[in-house]
Amino acid sequence: MDLFSRDQDYIANTYARFPLAVSGGKGSVWIGEDGREYIDLGSGIAVNVFGASDEEWVQAVSGQARLLSHTSNWYYTKPQVALACMLLEKSGMAKVFFGNSGAEANECAIKVARKYGGKRYKIISLEGSFHGRTLATLAMTGQDIFHEQYLPLPEGFTYVSPYDLAALEKAFDDPAVCALMMEIVQGEGGVEPISRAFAQRAQELCHEHDILLMVDEIQTGMGRTGALFAYMHYGLRPDVVTAAKGLGGGLPIGACLMGQKTEGVLSLSDHGSTFGGNPVCCAAALSVLGRMNQPLYDEINEKSRFMITELTGLPGVKSLSGMGLMLGIETVKPARETALQCLEKGVLVLTAKGKIRLLPPVNIPWPLLRIGMAALAESLA
Repeated sequence: MDLFSRDQDYIANTYARFPLAVSGGKGSVWIGEDGREYIDLGSGIAVNVFGASDEEWVQAVSGQARLLSHTSNWYYTKPQVALACMLLEKSGMAKVFFGNSGAEANECAIKVARKYGGKRYKIISLEGSFHGRTLATLAMTGQDIFHEQYLPLPEGFTYVSPYDLAALEKAFDDPAVCALMMEIVQGEGGVEPISRAFAQRAQELCHEHDILLMVDEIQTGMGRTGALFAYMHYGLRPDVVTAAKGLGGGLPIGACLMGQKTEGVLSLSDHGSTFGGNPVCCAAALSVLGRMNQPLYDEINEKSRFMITELTGLPGVKSLSGMGLMLGIETVKPARETALQCLEKGVLVLTAKGKIRLLPPVNIPWPLLRIGMAALAESLA
């Protein structure tokens, strides 16, 4: 309780924390200060892709830390260049800018869109979306609840429903629009995938109007949905893709990837980041990205099918949504109540917009996944 009270006394009270202090962890198991073990079905909000203190990740991070921890971007480093090459090879994009977070990656995307657009400056995003907590990324977020305390927000953002193709087409009639930003699965919006038809029509409209197609893969990237990036399920070819969270596997790094249409938009001094592309963070990301392959995606999809089968028709479950190992459960009783009951049973789950949100490490062992799902089923009921 002393730790909890000191947290309240000294740290800004911006988080509705669960009553658990974590002291360590290995793989898909966290250890509390109480000495108890907890099965992790949240992976630090899709960050610990291969679980806590993954051995390959630890070796990559510690090895680079012994060599060089930071340089700034006045100099070249091998880890940054190696990560850029691997990202572009696996994604098919053309250039990348490294920052520290998903919000920074999306800020970079906004700059790319605005500079590409010239006098066109408006960006369309989707209702229910979430793109970050800086003022500009909040403005691009399509949920009023995130706006209310910070008005006036930066101008130049407009929102359309991801379920209304007519509204989408009408939004493209505005001559001031330069880009469309969307998530394939809206994480903070309730783990809701957009439809293939909507995504493909959006791409068609972007091509017809010379408007950039930008995809936020902050939470959905790094195999989370059963592909490197979720847009790959829909056969899209974005002009800008943003990534973070799982990319660093536990260390802060963000990336704004630019395609052929946008690779030359940013030039000398247009953008910068003191810590962006930090050698240790890039080494961490290389250890994650280097293990992204089809056998892993097949395993992710198999585990997803298992989880969906286990949850379908359970008492306490109203509906399921999501993709891969990013699932949302609409519950009969309040989601936080269910999450607290899971915590009591030694299983960690997350919530999002009134739903239980499941984001387990992609390599969670089958025995732990089965135990975790059984505890979740009991809590849901």
